[in-house]
Amino acid sequence: MKKKYFTKKILHSFIFLFMVFLTPYFVHAQEVHVDFQGNYKGKVINIVREEIQNLFGADYTIQTLQAEILNGPEDGEIVEMKNDFQPLEKGDIFYFNYSVQINGAESYVVTAVSRQGALLLLVGIFVAAVILFGRWQGVRSLIALAASFLGIIFVLIPGILNGWSPLIASSLVASVILFAAIFFTHGFNRESLVAYTGTISAVILTGIFALFAVSITKLSGFAAEEAIYLNFNTGGALNFTSLLLGAFIIGFLGVLDDIAVTQAAIVTELFDSNPEMKRSEVYRRAMRIGQEHVGALVNTLVLAYTGASLPLLLYVSYSTAGILTTINLEVFATEIVRIIVGSIGLILTVPLVTFLAVMYLKNQPKKGGTAKKHHHHHHAH
Repeated sequence: MKKKYFTKKILHSFIFLFMVFLTPYFVHAQEVHVDFQGNYKGKVINIVREEIQNLFGADYTIQTLQAEILNGPEDGEIVEMKNDFQPLEKGDIFYFNYSVQINGAESYVVTAVSRQGALLLLVGIFVAAVILFGRWQGVRSLIALAASFLGIIFVLIPGILNGWSPLIASSLVASVILFAAIFFTHGFNRESLVAYTGTISAVILTGIFALFAVSITKLSGFAAEEAIYLNFNTGGALNFTSLLLGAFIIGFLGVLDDIAVTQAAIVTELFDSNPEMKRSEVYRRAMRIGQEHVGALVNTLVLAYTGASLPLLLYVSYSTAGILTTINLEVFATEIVRIIVGSIGLILTVPLVTFLAVMYLKNQPKKGGTAKKHHHHHHAH
């Protein structure tokens, strides 16, 4: 018995030494031989087989494709690959990951359908519609839109990844985006200046309220799955609460710009229709229109965020947890706070911009001409 125990102990020691000294070698060997080669483009030549498999109670289409590789080291070759990503048809262009297995075998994994052509077509239709409807102002709005995207892609994103505070970076880029959106679209005039000043003031106040809302609800910024991956990829270098606040600010810029420009234009038109109208009366009438506009935009915000979260809402509907437990989840709480913060921003923008417009736009020359001087006509008669 003692001999058997001794033999067993030696065997365990040998296994331990094997694990300690040889496992790293095999892990290193696997790292060397399992090599991700890249993401490349392919074209479906033929669908060899197609079958329906039931996984976890749901049916999935599994295809065996014969595909031509369109770029990369195997450009022009015809290969077979499995596709369990999305059903494809003959002639479809798609993307796939190409890797080499530990035994030298090649593997291909379909990752996405090629959509560039369809997206370019939709962008072309959008640009044509904007230009046909808006004429020169439509062109200016497209230039402003392009400037906004360039600011986000080449300033905001690299800045945050290089260590800028997401909240401060978003606020600075937001001011530049608003400048481009308002002045390039609506011209360099007092009406645009009033809209810009009022919107920036509303953004600052809304940002303070957002900071308060995120603080009391203890949102971490990790509601979305991509935030977790980003945290791993950046080594935990980003402040995700600050990033969430920055996302709030960028997100409600569009509606604040909308209502600010509208209120400034309303005040201008009211003064132009009757230059003798008192400022208090213009303010009251403009606020009446602004209240209706806010109601419509708040509804738009709620519907937009609800539509974006519809799959999640359907998924949670299967949960046995109650409604209070469900809305307490950060993924839902974040959207609720986002809607409330955006709505507060709208409510703050209307009186701010309307007040500034009433104070500074009286007797302003009309765009492209001079204001109507009704009192001169009165004396002429």
